[in-house]
Amino acid sequence: MFSVAAAGDRGSFGMEEELKCPVCRCFFNVPIILPCQHSICLSCAASQVTQTYGLKPTEEDALSYRHSTISSPGSDYSSAYDYTDLDKFDKLSLYSEADSGYGASLSGYAATCPSSPAFSTVSASSSISTTTSCIRCPQCRRTTYLDDLGVQGFPRNKALQTIVEKYEETKNIVIKCQLCVGQAPNDATVMCEQCSVYYCDKCRENCHPLRGPLAKHTLVSPALGKAAMKARNQTSQGVSTCIRHTDENISMFCIMCKIPVCYQCLEDGKHQNHDVKALGAMCKMHKAELSHNISSLSDKAREGKNFLSNLREMLDQVQENSVDFEASLVAQCDAIIEAINRRKEDLMEQIQREKEHKLRMMREQINDLTNKLRQTTGLLEYALEIMKEEDAAAFLQVANGLIKRVCSAEMQWQKEVLLEPHEPPEFELQLNSQPLFKAIEQLSFVHTKVPGPPIFLHEECTVQNNSITVSWQPSPRSWVDGYVLELDDGNQGPFREVYVGRETLCTLDGLHFDCTYRVRVKAFNKAGEGPYSDSVQLHTAEVAWFALDPSTAHPDIVLSNDNMTVTCNSYDDRVVLGNVGFSKGIHYWECTIDRYDNHPDPAFGVARIDTLKDTMLGKDDKAWAMYIDSNRSWFMHNNAHSNRTEGGLDKGSVIGVLLNLEEHTLSFYVNDCMQGPIAFRDLHGVFFPAISLNRNVQMTVHTGLELPDHDSIDGE
Repeated sequence: MFSVAAAGDRGSFGMEEELKCPVCRCFFNVPIILPCQHSICLSCAASQVTQTYGLKPTEEDALSYRHSTISSPGSDYSSAYDYTDLDKFDKLSLYSEADSGYGASLSGYAATCPSSPAFSTVSASSSISTTTSCIRCPQCRRTTYLDDLGVQGFPRNKALQTIVEKYEETKNIVIKCQLCVGQAPNDATVMCEQCSVYYCDKCRENCHPLRGPLAKHTLVSPALGKAAMKARNQTSQGVSTCIRHTDENISMFCIMCKIPVCYQCLEDGKHQNHDVKALGAMCKMHKAELSHNISSLSDKAREGKNFLSNLREMLDQVQENSVDFEASLVAQCDAIIEAINRRKEDLMEQIQREKEHKLRMMREQINDLTNKLRQTTGLLEYALEIMKEEDAAAFLQVANGLIKRVCSAEMQWQKEVLLEPHEPPEFELQLNSQPLFKAIEQLSFVHTKVPGPPIFLHEECTVQNNSITVSWQPSPRSWVDGYVLELDDGNQGPFREVYVGRETLCTLDGLHFDCTYRVRVKAFNKAGEGPYSDSVQLHTAEVAWFALDPSTAHPDIVLSNDNMTVTCNSYDDRVVLGNVGFSKGIHYWECTIDRYDNHPDPAFGVARIDTLKDTMLGKDDKAWAMYIDSNRSWFMHNNAHSNRTEGGLDKGSVIGVLLNLEEHTLSFYVNDCMQGPIAFRDLHGVFFPAISLNRNVQMTVHTGLELPDHDSIDGE
């Protein structure tokens, strides 16, 4: 059905790892499925059970834990509850009363959950000291608290058990002891029919002595025990039965809990209000999904196999190209005078280093890709075997976890596997034999290719007000001497150069507000200029946020509150400008009078960057202002006064400035009312917010405000 890309005969080895228990490192024996979808041998699970002492969770805690478990796909089981917050509990290992080598949890412990009988005796508002048993997954380290069935309450992974038995028959695998500690367990010599555990002689003496209650256990040879276990499994094949209700057949699939259930499970309250579907329909749907994922991953593995073949061919190409390159170098060096001969050996060594680097990089890439293919092939073979499972319930028990693994493997191929060589087989170098003899000592290799297009780092490209900052990095394997950054006009117009240099970070100031700018960059070296990068689009702020600029202010100006509050040390008027200039759009800001003594006349408006700073705003031809006292106001530009308007200011007054560069006008407001007519028209160029004041006034600037509701915005 599917074509599995294999790296030699390593596929079987990859699948063999899928069939081994993460605890004992032997082939699975009676595997069970934990709520996290990982499998473990039943006996190994028993040995992993620990006992915790401490405060028993209240009903509210248990309900919240249970809710978090149900919300995780495949993590809700009738017999086990998964808790991830272990800060409240201490852990202590359990030991079997019979000392048979695995934990006593086969008989089970009361679960700390609302459905447990032990929990029903606890008040919802109190916590008592208790002892509970739990098991931690050896792979993902998630902890599950056990109920009265203990580890026996976990569902059996029948599909995995069937695959293990088929694999052992095919490979004639020698049965290993399940209790040996270490990487190389001993061969099993006996099996206990009651414990379903394989022992070597040493572990049988230590963990299963023929005395006490264990004397009644029946020990048989591993082969007979395996045959008996297989016969029991075949007898139990057919319709799967419910773990909780052993007389009921599994016939439905709970959508919320992601597990097969029986009709009794739907009636006893555990799954009463859960959505369920027919077992056959869910099996068909999951098989279709797994089939699609397997096919997709198989395609990725096939591409990787083809690329691996190309990499191996490139090894020979590197060898051939290096020989040709060395011959060319020798021929050029032999044609030059004795001074070049002294240089020749150094250049030969440089080529050897380059060749070794290329070979090392390619071998590393081949090894990495070979390992990735081996893992993928093993997973694919395992998944294909699971697809052959005819028992719908057995298949569904592992389908969710397997689908996630296959999808995860596919995503890893997309994210981690780059199907192009880390190093090209060609030597992109050329001997430059043109310099004069006096330059022989500086003889070296030069790159023969122009650099590739740089790559913008989008997460580091930012916008602040009307300034944008762009960051980029060079194309991989490109030699770069510098970069050329280009910017359009904010209106989809032509690009123009704004920066040339070696830096990979550039900030562009003084742009228009509320405009979308396109930026692109190219790299260059001695071979020439490379292609442009993909352009990145950045939108400047719709409204202006600015502060007062201490670098351009008069020395008598005093700023505070992050440069938003201003006063003065002098009785004479002094000017301070904002740190942002405007050339486009509509902008509105306000000044709140914090202190007003002795009836001074501060001025508000806009100015060029080089306006006079030691006199009232509007005295020269580079400022447009309204100055106002406690009774009236005037407009002033180039020392010309106009439009006297009644109505002044006092402490707490709010002065508004509206700069409309779409209509090229300037208007003023006092306490939300327009002060006089439109003050100035025909304003073109770049304007900075400006204020002049003396020591009798203190005010605070508020920026980035919504426009006032007035017809003057339209220029009327």
